[in-house]
Amino acid sequence: MADWTEIIITVNADNVDLAGDIAQMVVPYGIYTEDYRFLEQEAREIANIDLIDEELLAKDRSIGKVHIYISPEENPAEAVSFLRERFQSEGIDYSIDESLCKNADWENNWKKYFKPMPVGERLLIHPIWEQEYEAGGRAVIHLEPGLAFGSGTHDTTRLCLETIEKYAYPGKTMLDVGCGSGILSVSALLLGADSAVAVDIDPLAVKTAKENGKSNGFDEPVYKVLQGSLTDKVTGRYDIIAANIVADIVILLCSDVKSFMKEDAVFITSGIIEQREQDVLAAFEKNGLKVIERHESGGWLCFEAKAK
Repeated sequence: MADWTEIIITVNADNVDLAGDIAQMVVPYGIYTEDYRFLEQEAREIANIDLIDEELLAKDRSIGKVHIYISPEENPAEAVSFLRERFQSEGIDYSIDESLCKNADWENNWKKYFKPMPVGERLLIHPIWEQEYEAGGRAVIHLEPGLAFGSGTHDTTRLCLETIEKYAYPGKTMLDVGCGSGILSVSALLLGADSAVAVDIDPLAVKTAKENGKSNGFDEPVYKVLQGSLTDKVTGRYDIIAANIVADIVILLCSDVKSFMKEDAVFITSGIIEQREQDVLAAFEKNGLKVIERHESGGWLCFEAKAK
């Protein structure tokens, strides 16, 4: 198997969220962030543990690291050039290190930390390699994210899932733009939606989303996955439209999303850092969309919007 390239970006801890947002513009998969600023608080509130490994406690809280994995078919030099340009334009001090790693290294490292996880009030994310889990009456999504973005561990994905569960009921249809692993659209189906269409420009994401749909019992015509840019392959109108992508793409999507919205449809957007909030709000206003709810977690924003 060909080697992948690992790119490690080190920044001041206060800039790690912005660095991660920029990194997600390079590749929509194979990204994870090391941020130990709130280690003790997160251990108590999220993992419900008080005893923390000494190696973790010794981590430097003043820096954050963003890891990106570039496939053998991609050009690492192009990715690094893009990152340097964006970090310099944002005034972020950074260092970048590159090394070769096997695809299996990423998958195995990821799996060590990805455990069954409840989200919202009605959903449980179950990594397929974990044998034991307790559903507790929740709908269970059996997930193999592979290298496609969207495992449920990222703040943006959790915000979207928590919002989608308010709307995903029988009789509802969904469009998932930039679907990644398909976690949003498959979850909507598990929560009760009648059908879903997912679209992504990345063939790896399309393949992963289809596989995750089948693993949870959904295939065409109930669950359809398309490869394309934004909505260029999409037809019809939907009750729920979700886009967990970066602010620049959300802004582009605003210009034609209303043509895919049923009456009283909701447009759920996430992947937006606080610094881009006003840009996104301006795009909503310009294109006849009004925000009805704003959600925030870890410096990331999620909006519920409807047509005016």
